[in-house]
Amino acid sequence: MKLAVFSTKPYDKEYFDKFKKEYDIKISYFETSLKPNTANLTKDFDAVCVFVNDVMNKKTVEVIAKKGVKLIALRCAGFNNVDLDACKQNNIKVVRVPAYSPEAVAEHAMALILTLNRKTHKAYNRVREGNFSLTNLIGFNLHKKVVGVIGTGKIGAAFCNIAKGFGCEVLAYDINKNEELEKKGVQYVSLDALFNKSDVISLHCPLNQHTKHIVDKSSIGKMKKGVLLVNTSRGALVNTKDVIAGLKSKKIAFLGIDVYEQEENVFFNDLSESIIKDDLLMRLNSFPNVLITSHQAFFTREAMTEITTTTLNNIKEFENGEGLTNEVR
Repeated sequence: MKLAVFSTKPYDKEYFDKFKKEYDIKISYFETSLKPNTANLTKDFDAVCVFVNDVMNKKTVEVIAKKGVKLIALRCAGFNNVDLDACKQNNIKVVRVPAYSPEAVAEHAMALILTLNRKTHKAYNRVREGNFSLTNLIGFNLHKKVVGVIGTGKIGAAFCNIAKGFGCEVLAYDINKNEELEKKGVQYVSLDALFNKSDVISLHCPLNQHTKHIVDKSSIGKMKKGVLLVNTSRGALVNTKDVIAGLKSKKIAFLGIDVYEQEENVFFNDLSESIIKDDLLMRLNSFPNVLITSHQAFFTREAMTEITTTTLNNIKEFENGEGLTNEVR
């Protein structure tokens, strides 16, 4: 089995090299992302391994199919960047890592909330400069606040448990209720009720036709004035222009994002010596009450181990002609 890994970063290579000896898979690494104009690189490979910002549209799929690729292995949970119809038409199987470390993402979401609220990032910089003033560093107790969680899959459920641990009242919205969460006191409500009642809102739902821009001008209008909003799921859950308007009007008091609609042009790259041309991202970055991390919520040792081993197991199942445990249909 010959595997081409795209969008490779040093940590990807570190973990794949660490575990590949247990599998009979020949791996080639490409720093470039996989998209139509790089798809010719897949010649003579049996499978490709891609990440969230690789462009697996119809054109890419058709090219890699002609090159002989039979499997797309996503080293992530989301698959909204893959044209599944095109894969089916070209007899290419798609597998993913449905759950690697729900706690990693959930804990990062809470870290964003605590940092924004208690302004520890600003305090750190002040103290480093010899400024020990507490002026403008005041926050609020999370205890007894209403926290709204949109999406209660494994990550959302982990976040609910964390919020309950802080003594928060947790409201949730999902098309499928989690009975275990209900037993712990999580209350399922309508989406409008969640927007209307929550002091803090955290997004943990997948991106699809029903959830795209679930946070927009209309939903922001239903939120409490001074809401704290966090997104560690998918960038397009949030309409960036509408969120900027919400920040300017002070309807949104704090925004923490680990994902961004146009992140494929920015995230995972060192652009410190470049002119960033994304005006919306730069506008967001100018707000003192906005905290942006570059899709690092998943990035723990435990998660990287699970992502790598699950991906390699997915590929091995395909090579052995076994049922694909994590196939995306």
